[in-house]
Amino acid sequence: MFLARRAGSLLAMLCVVAAAVPLYAAELSPTAVKEITQLLERIEASNCSFMRNGSWYTPAEARKHLQRKLDYMVARGMLGSAEQFITDTASASSFTGKPYMVRCGSAEPMASAAWLNAELRRIRTPT
Repeated sequence: MFLARRAGSLLAMLCVVAAAVPLYAAELSPTAVKEITQLLERIEASNCSFMRNGSWYTPAEARKHLQRKLDYMVARGMLGSAEQFITDTASASSFTGKPYMVRCGSAEPMASAAWLNAELRRIRTPT
């Protein structure tokens, strides 16, 4: 009985915290929307495999997964920048906490955060 009350109290506290999060998040600027869209396009156009929770996925599957996570975060006002998209959405599983990995060709797998940050730098570098 004690554990059930304790779990109920913890759940109630988590709901209060979760409800308050959007109050502090910024809205996505047009620049952030453009950059995130370009990142998703680069994922899908890449010749890279993406690891999520121990399984490798195609670029199209990776984009679809990240788009779902992005839509969730945006609907709740939880993203304010492309950097925040990378750190809060596209770097690790929200269920297991395991980092996402990217493997391009025969190169060693790297953290998706590193790959995405490199792509973001390329997007921002004038040609």
